[in-house]
Amino acid sequence: MDNAVYPKIVYPERGIIFDRKGKAILNNAIMYDMMVTPAEIKGIDTLDFCRMMNIDTTEFNRRILDAKFKNTAVRPSIFEDLLTPEMQVRFEENSWKFPGFVLVQRPIRVYPFNAAAHLLGYIAEVTPKQIESSDAFYRMGDYVGQTGLESVYERVLMGQRGVQYLIKDNKNRLVGSYEKGEFDTAAIAGRGLRTYIDIELQQLAEKLMANKVGSVVALDPKTGGILAMTSGPNFNPNELTGPDKSKNYTRLVLDVRAPLLNRAIKGQYPPGSTFKPIDALIALEEGVITPRSGIACSGGYYACSKRVGCLETWAGHAANLRLAIAHSCNSFFCNTYRLIVDNNKYKNVKDGYQKWHDYMNAFGLGVRLGLDLPSEDKGNIPDTARYNREYRGQWNSCTNLTLGIGQDMMTATPLQLANAMCIIANRGYYYIPHFVRKIDDETGEDTAFLNKYRRKHEVLTHIPDDAYDAVQNGMHDVVEEGTARIAKIPGIDICAKTGTAQNFTILDGKKLELPNNSMFVCFAPKEDPKIAIAVTVENAGFGSTWAGPIARILMEKYLNDTLQTKSKEDLERISNANLMPKYYIRKQQIDDSIRAFQWFKMTKDSSYIKKYVFENSSLPGSKKDKNKEKQNNKEEIAIWNDKKTQRQKQLART
Repeated sequence: MDNAVYPKIVYPERGIIFDRKGKAILNNAIMYDMMVTPAEIKGIDTLDFCRMMNIDTTEFNRRILDAKFKNTAVRPSIFEDLLTPEMQVRFEENSWKFPGFVLVQRPIRVYPFNAAAHLLGYIAEVTPKQIESSDAFYRMGDYVGQTGLESVYERVLMGQRGVQYLIKDNKNRLVGSYEKGEFDTAAIAGRGLRTYIDIELQQLAEKLMANKVGSVVALDPKTGGILAMTSGPNFNPNELTGPDKSKNYTRLVLDVRAPLLNRAIKGQYPPGSTFKPIDALIALEEGVITPRSGIACSGGYYACSKRVGCLETWAGHAANLRLAIAHSCNSFFCNTYRLIVDNNKYKNVKDGYQKWHDYMNAFGLGVRLGLDLPSEDKGNIPDTARYNREYRGQWNSCTNLTLGIGQDMMTATPLQLANAMCIIANRGYYYIPHFVRKIDDETGEDTAFLNKYRRKHEVLTHIPDDAYDAVQNGMHDVVEEGTARIAKIPGIDICAKTGTAQNFTILDGKKLELPNNSMFVCFAPKEDPKIAIAVTVENAGFGSTWAGPIARILMEKYLNDTLQTKSKEDLERISNANLMPKYYIRKQQIDDSIRAFQWFKMTKDSSYIKKYVFENSSLPGSKKDKNKEKQNNKEEIAIWNDKKTQRQKQLART
């Protein structure tokens, strides 16, 4: 049986992922893996095989030893995955000369819309650690979801492998089925996922965020369904499938702009003024303000012996809550924060702050929301212990005053900000944001998993309608007459809030002030919300300059399924604008130079460090005598050791 019958694994097609209109946004195609069973390699012409595979004998021997180590000599392992069509044809023509090698069909993933890379994820061959943690359920050669929906819904998408028993002749050629296939088991395809993703909206969001750093998140407030989520800089998901996936992955990993990072769930930004409506709702719930509450502001808040500036100076711009939101009065919301934490019904400011902190968590800030993607960050809402450490227990509501306007140590992810807009749009409740609406042939286990996304989370549902009216009307005024007029869409009432936040980075040992982040949050229509959006564009200036128009274009496309002339013009202007921060050029140079020096230390190959050290002089390896060359090497290493130490200190400070 061992000599005459070959058990060929038949890999199943993975489940298909569909958008909300039933379009397949992640599908399958067929390629071939070359499998090797080391114990069956007998008498082959290794040089001939290596020429065919475009490798050398050293690489051949390394792969064989690796296969033996990972999967023993008598079990098949992948020798080369996902052969190009040309390589596949060459092998099939010569397979009879190479016993121990066989081709196995491999369904690979294809992304017909070239979009949603961070959401869909990618698959790769299972690692020994994954095999061990699965109690040997997976075998060498299996592909599993590594990120995104591919990872979270691996159990649903993977299907079930089959086995086909084939007869080998005396030249090791596969010549037919064993016992007419009586003992074969068929592969069972994975099941499909029906998502809320609107692939046209997703493509539009990715186009708008081209050559920018930041994120866009669009949610359906009534369900928590994620309509679109993009992170910039982005990448084509097809780059991580097919024969060039390893090369492309390495390039993406080494890019200091971090294109593999999903900033929608891992980017942490001070929310700035986009936080003010949330601050207002908490104060209304606590009873420390009413919709009629106001403050006399002449351009700044001075009650804490330090000025917090305000954009408006004219009298009456914060005469009530609606006006304070519409004109984004910093004085009003700094004071509102202090009223919450200094509330007399709490024993002291620390107890009052803890109550405020609990509200933040209820709004989904400072905690992981739990969406169906891995590696979500929780942002940062500092607790009392943090301030006790920072100020040795001596702090009050003036210490962290700017929390009321979304600053100080507060950070939030774009997903959290979009979810907060859902709470305001729904007047007090939300559903955990998620992608998958339904699983094909849903089982009891599937239902148990999805139920957490179908449960309503009531946060502030008992605040009176007039309180919500004040907040929503103020956000509507922001669009009609405030800082978000750029977001107007004829015939649609939009509620929105702009925001900016200061940024700094450490570069070459110096603190570098960067342009503000452009922030924008909104929902629409006001009377019957169907979409909530959060947009962040790093280092791009005011929220109304870039983030606001991006949100307007997406809302208009989703609600009207078309774009007005102005929006089409803005689409071209924004999508063609390169807002990539210039400091990334220097950071890439620093990272590349450190890697080049590490390579030089290992190999003594100075070609990679030439441009970093001796741009205008000759390097070791020229026609100089050997003694001079050795001296140059010593000097080169000394210089680089000094530079490496300096860079490591800079990176540590960063």
